[in-house]
Amino acid sequence: MKTENINANSSLSWIEIVSKYNFSDPVRSWWQISNSVIPYFLLWAVMVWSLKVSYLLTLFLSVFAAGFMVRIFIIFHDCGHGSFFKSKKLSRIVGIVTGLITFTPYDKWTHEHKEHHATVGNLDKRGVGDVKTLTIEEFLNLSPWKKFVYRFYRHPLFLLGIAPFLVFVFQNRLPKNNMSRKEHLYLHLSNLALIAIIILAMWGLGWKTYLLIQLPVLYIASVHGVWLFYVQHQYENVVWKRAQEWNYKEIALSGSSYFKLPKVLQWFTGNIGFHHIHHLSPKIPNYKLPACYKENTVFQEVKPVTFFSSLKSLKLRLWDENKKQLVGFKALRYYPR
Repeated sequence: MKTENINANSSLSWIEIVSKYNFSDPVRSWWQISNSVIPYFLLWAVMVWSLKVSYLLTLFLSVFAAGFMVRIFIIFHDCGHGSFFKSKKLSRIVGIVTGLITFTPYDKWTHEHKEHHATVGNLDKRGVGDVKTLTIEEFLNLSPWKKFVYRFYRHPLFLLGIAPFLVFVFQNRLPKNNMSRKEHLYLHLSNLALIAIIILAMWGLGWKTYLLIQLPVLYIASVHGVWLFYVQHQYENVVWKRAQEWNYKEIALSGSSYFKLPKVLQWFTGNIGFHHIHHLSPKIPNYKLPACYKENTVFQEVKPVTFFSSLKSLKLRLWDENKKQLVGFKALRYYPR
């Protein structure tokens, strides 16, 4: 596309811009399923063989299998948004299957994720699909024990090293009080289906073989998946607002990051680094996000978060309402009491 055409797009409303990308391409969707799911199971087969050679080789291969699991999760994610296929029924079927592969119940996760999109960056509606983040005032009003628990929760070793695995293995299995009877049923059916798959896999491969392969793959994938989610909404200069000031477009473009990754990692993560565009229009399938970014200067104005700059976000723990920014615990010593 010529430069003058790109610049002309900047005068269009954001609704007009994203409408050009808000539809799936069935050929590209099925191709992405093929180049994600098939290699994942082929790697599984190779890893079963590798156990006879060296477990170090198995662990090495698990890194690549985890990459494909992350990519499969993005397909699952897009199905939940209805952006991967035009058919709701087909989206649901593929979403359920990919959800079983990624240890994520389709209906429960999709419901929570839609709430996340509707409330992201809203300081008055935190708590659904978010990394728990307190304001400084809220933290200071906690009891000593609760302050300790929050500090422990927000420590990178727990938040990004332990919690992701617990979420995918245990938390995803548990119902919530606000779920409907139908949602409870779907969750239980998903759990039973996953248990059946695990039992069959253990029966066919042996319990030790299954665990030696599945556990490291799931751990690596879950840690990287949660890290991606964390960086997408917890970074320097992120914009969060109180409900009365909350604006959909502003929060999409300023409350969600553009996480610029090397091409190979961008491929494995299904272009989810273009998260500011995704939050502006979740109906855009992941494979169209790069073109949407490249062809419209309005999205290029967002300062990218790189791998190295994303490391700075690890120190961010609290929201400072006076400075309107995320800060670390060190800011407490300078906060007026």
